[in-house]
Amino acid sequence: MSFLPFYIPQRKKLNIVIVGGGYAGITALTTFVRYMPDANITIIDPRSHHIKITHLHESFRYPLQDFMVPFSSLEERFSCRHICAELHATEDNIQQWSDDKFIAINEEEIEFDYVLIASGAASGRTSQEKNVHDINTFLTISGSELINRSLETIDQEKPYISVVGGGATGIQFLFEIAHFIKRKKMKCNLRLIHSNDRVLQQFPAGFSEYTEARMSDLGIDFQQNTYYQKQTENSIFLKSKETKEEFELPSKMTLLFLGNNPGKRLSANTFGQVIINSQPIRNIFVAGDCSDYNSCGSNTMSAQSSVRKGRLAACNILRDSSILKIFEPYLHQDLGYVISLGPKDAVGWLAVEDNVVGGTPALLLKELVESQYDLLLAKGINTYLM
Repeated sequence: MSFLPFYIPQRKKLNIVIVGGGYAGITALTTFVRYMPDANITIIDPRSHHIKITHLHESFRYPLQDFMVPFSSLEERFSCRHICAELHATEDNIQQWSDDKFIAINEEEIEFDYVLIASGAASGRTSQEKNVHDINTFLTISGSELINRSLETIDQEKPYISVVGGGATGIQFLFEIAHFIKRKKMKCNLRLIHSNDRVLQQFPAGFSEYTEARMSDLGIDFQQNTYYQKQTENSIFLKSKETKEEFELPSKMTLLFLGNNPGKRLSANTFGQVIINSQPIRNIFVAGDCSDYNSCGSNTMSAQSSVRKGRLAACNILRDSSILKIFEPYLHQDLGYVISLGPKDAVGWLAVEDNVVGGTPALLLKELVESQYDLLLAKGINTYLM
């Protein structure tokens, strides 16, 4: 068993429930296995697979299965149990779990010593139209298959595909589509619609300048300061942010990437314990996109913060069960961020936000971070420096 500072075990085996099998939940799982290998761990997640959701844009190049790990494999690898079910972590439910010391689900009562809620955040919008898709579509079909299917049924000579949203997710999908179309020599136009005057506005201006220059190189139309209204069979309806004028452009398909909807995130203290009515719930912790830590650490809704919160919350659960009960505060600050711009390009920052890097250096940084998570997932080994 590995050494964890300020952790002197009192018990050999804890009953731990992890609600959510995303980045934070899986990081917590590997942390528990590392420091308390005999822990009885149950993961509750409505999916059959852990999904590396930040890789879905790469399904224009690789099979979708490459980004999915069956929970059955994780059960075998880490000696845990997966229950395929959806659990709503409302404040009332959390208080009830804490009082009862069990969670009722699928006609079963799961007793626990600790619960870690890592259920993530919902995507911004779920589309109902057949030619409008969002991130949820790519959970069931690869990008290459979606584009191939859609263009097969289009009789226009050079149809438009519209991508809505110039944040990190929208940009990554935009460039993958552009390179896929180019690689397959498809006759197709590509358009980006964004509600701001520059893409990636949450990052330094260097991100926007580099990305927009690459967009121009690929011939991508850019409708800035524009709101999406709706997509019909052959057209997309838009609204100018400045003039409020509504207008129509040709479009056969729209991909919506409006970002995560944080809803009401669960408040936590600096140690990761859920706060309800201004009081910490001692045996229930939270991590990932569904959490808002009262701390100077990063609360960004990113895989990087999710991994860091998941590890810290798991370590503090173990410390709470130990003799000393000395917790570690959440102080993590992002040390970098990289956005993919297709198979052979990227843009990011390292160490300080104004240190913007593009091209090969950013691509190498991206591959380093991805390999760190793959090692964590495969072996439970944490090598994160950022």
